[in-house]
Amino acid sequence: MSRTPLIAGNWKMNGSRAALDELSAMVADLAANPVDGVQVLICPPAILVARAAELAGETVAIGGQDAHAKESGAHTGDVSAAMMKDAGASHVILGHSERRTDHGEASELVARKAEAAWASGLVAVICIGETEAEKNAGRTLDVLADQIERSLPVGVTPANTVVAYEPVWAIGTGRTPTVAEIGETHAFIRGRIADRFDPETADGMRILYGGSVKAFNAAELLALGDVDGALVGGASLKASDFLPICRAARG
Repeated sequence: MSRTPLIAGNWKMNGSRAALDELSAMVADLAANPVDGVQVLICPPAILVARAAELAGETVAIGGQDAHAKESGAHTGDVSAAMMKDAGASHVILGHSERRTDHGEASELVARKAEAAWASGLVAVICIGETEAEKNAGRTLDVLADQIERSLPVGVTPANTVVAYEPVWAIGTGRTPTVAEIGETHAFIRGRIADRFDPETADGMRILYGGSVKAFNAAELLALGDVDGALVGGASLKASDFLPICRAARG
């Protein structure tokens, strides 16, 4: 099945209104030189989503970095999926390792957030990945199988969900698994999705790789058959760093 590559940029807790100049540069470049057949997504901090959506227009999709499992209520400091949608977001990252670690988010909560995202019309970008300790213990595939089982709720479809594999030990470290390891792991993830749901869902599901994706290694990683794009961290903050990754997805 043909799957549209997705290059998603996660700005994390970086950026001010002035940083949106980089988004404007991305939009202008992509409008003038389209990357046909590739979807581009930027997920800025929540306070910038509305303005980013205005600047991005139809050229770049805008997403959130998290959303609460409930639509509204007494949850000071939180943002709901409905609020993200109202601000102009089309996607939301859920279950990122930094949320799982820093905020103690369990896979069951990630699944509830995904359901809330769908209810508000957002595509859930659900992150999975193993820590260095889990990798060293030879538990990578067991960890991923468990996260797929508990983080992806019933109702997953290729239209409402993207899965992002990010080995936690590779995020922001400059380290990446070997190309062979990434290919094998993505094939395993697709197989587990087929087991959990059905082969058609697995065939259509976009599975992104994240973890120190840069312009110099993007083409090799994105050429792998089960890698359908990338979740990019630091390199998404600058148009000059991010756009080459987007173009690498075109093949």
